[in-house]
Amino acid sequence: MIKDNLLLGFLLAFILCVSVPVYGDSTNDDNDQTNTSGSNTQITGGYTATTTNNNDGQTNTTTSTTSNTTTSNGSSIPVNSANAPSFSSMSQDVCSMGVSGSISTLGVGASMGKHVRDLNCERIKLSKVLYDYGMKVAAVSILCQDPRVHAAMQSAGSPCPWDGKIGKNAQEMWDKYPELRPDYEEFLAKSEAIAKIDERILREEEKELARLEAEAEQKRIETEKIAEKKAKLEAEKKKKKIVIDVVPTGNMHD
Repeated sequence: MIKDNLLLGFLLAFILCVSVPVYGDSTNDDNDQTNTSGSNTQITGGYTATTTNNNDGQTNTTTSTTSNTTTSNGSSIPVNSANAPSFSSMSQDVCSMGVSGSISTLGVGASMGKHVRDLNCERIKLSKVLYDYGMKVAAVSILCQDPRVHAAMQSAGSPCPWDGKIGKNAQEMWDKYPELRPDYEEFLAKSEAIAKIDERILREEEKELARLEAEAEQKRIETEKIAEKKAKLEAEKKKKKIVIDVVPTGNMHD
């Protein structure tokens, strides 16, 4: 397939290189008009007309000469456009599609076309045939060769079969040998994105935990200060009560 495409490109490039533009030309005369922004154009005369009137023995002859010649130098003569050929599969059971192209220059035109296999169409048809034969696991397995189907089955919680293993057993093998996944590149990109997101979430959780611990420490310090103030206040109250009890209120033997 690659060789055919390279051959087609080389052929078109060769045609462009060897093609030569075609120009129209004519003999110039002494009446020149020059246009610096375009091609040269000449206009000259070359028409003769004679009229004779005979009235009452008198003859009047009138001669008029007019010459018009137009010459354009450097005008291009276009060629017919090249039409790309039409390609069709001609059958519903043939998984191929037509590709064609054309190119035309001032001197030559060319067109080419070819058929290209549609691998996705072949995969779907093979899967349908296997399913009709009752080979359901095989039908799913051939569809799982497509990276999109493999990723969709993984997201749905129904991993693709692995050498006769299905379900959790197949998932264990895919986890053990991820390089064999048809969507391995997409799997790596997804895993890296998940790892980055998890790391960011972990940092945010660590910051939140540190903030909560700081708030708890601040509350603990404030609680201790309140407890100290409360103990100090209770001590002062006890001292005042003792003083009040010791001091006599009056002399009872007057």
